[in-house]
This record gives sequence, structure tokens and C-alpha cells, in this order.
Amino acid sequence: MSLLGIEHHGSGPILVWLHGFTQTKNSAHDFRSILAGTYEVLTIDLPGHGDNARVEASLDETADLLAEVLPDEQFILAGYSMGARVSLHFALRHPGRLRRLVLLGATRGIEDPAQREARRRRDEQLAERIVEIGTEDFLREWLAQPMFAALPHDVREMAARSRDARGLASSLRLAGTGTQRWLGDDIRKLQVPTSALAGALDSKFAEEALAIGLGVEFGGVTLIADAHHAAHLERPTQTAAVINSLQRQ
Repeated sequence: MSLLGIEHHGSGPILVWLHGFTQTKNSAHDFRSILAGTYEVLTIDLPGHGDNARVEASLDETADLLAEVLPDEQFILAGYSMGARVSLHFALRHPGRLRRLVLLGATRGIEDPAQREARRRRDEQLAERIVEIGTEDFLREWLAQPMFAALPHDVREMAARSRDARGLASSLRLAGTGTQRWLGDDIRKLQVPTSALAGALDSKFAEEALAIGLGVEFGGVTLIADAHHAAHLERPTQTAAVINSLQRQ
């Protein structure tokens, strides 16, 4: 099954933006609009989300599905949270396709097998809850988490969230953090220039950004001041400015 519905905005070098869990290609409008002043921004719904809610795929399978539909010419690949994990898998599987990799709120995965299995079980429980209570109630619970507490009410973007409960459940079961293999060793071999970003107030993912950015041979790290996990929604101007500055590198 192929992925559907690439959207194009702006002009310039190609930058592909991959959204996070529960989001869609239409999420983060303000942030994407700023990027579109510098890049031709391509967005697409990831498996389990939006137009591709019926597509079921692991992280590696998602990377390969993207490789089938994204441009043949080299591009910048950028993603947030789940989209950043997909981006990292794409870079490891298809490095020759990329000019640069930009990861916002990424993780290398969970190194300890027992902890990874515990996370997989939690993801399964969450998947069951989505199907049980439906997306409207689930999204309210999801956005009530502390990591999203600082989001302004006008950018919680309920309208730009995916609404297919079974699709979101499938995404968790097949591409959740608990399914991700440990990538700490793999990224040391990555030759793609890599920019690891995180909100400075998002301590867990700030540590991951440092580990990723310093672990890649051609890597760098930027922490977005006064931002938590969804830095591109909390601080769209500052986050987009960091990514726009990469065009000069």
C-alpha cells in the first residue's frame, strides 16, 4: 500500500516535514508557514494518521514507504517526536536521499530490553484505550499531559489532529517507542549532517538531542529557549528560525 497525499507549500530547497503522533500534514500551520518562506515544504500524513489512517506500518516500513513517494533529488528531512523517529529511521535506511536531517524531540529508543518491553505494553494499553473511548476524549486526555501544558489554547489544534481511532491505535502498536530498536550504536555510523533540536525545558528530550547531536559525526544540537516538547507549537518563530538558518550551511 502506498502513502497518499503529499502537499507542497512555498518555494526553495525541498524540506520534508513529518508530524508527530495524533497530528496530520496540516498541523503546525504557523510553524510551517514560516518555513515556507525559505523552503518548498512537503508534508504527508504518516501511517495511521489523516489520509493514511488505514496504512499499517512499522518505523522501518514507514521509512521505505516514504522513500517510494518522496522526491528523487536530495532534500532536508525534518520531523517532530514520532516524525523525528521516522526521520531517523529513514536516514539510516536511505542516507543518500538526504541533504540534512533535522530532529525535533527525537529519541534513540530504549536501550534496556526489559524497559523497552514495559513501554511496548504501555503503548498497547494506550492503543486499547483510544479504541475504547474514541478520539475526541482521547485527544483531550493526550493534550492534558504535562509535556503539552504550556501549549497556548489557540494552537492545541484539535481540528488538525487525526480522528481515526483504529489508525492511531495501529500507529502505537507498530511504530510506538516500545517497538523501536535501540539506535544508539547505529547513529554513530550516520554520515548525514544532523541537527538535533529540543525544547530547553523538555529535560528528557534535551538529553536525547545532546546524545544524538554529539553522537553523529556531522552533528549539532540546538535547544529552543522557554519551550517544552512541542517547541514548534510553543515557539514557532524561534524553532523555524533555527531550521531556516540551516539553509546557509
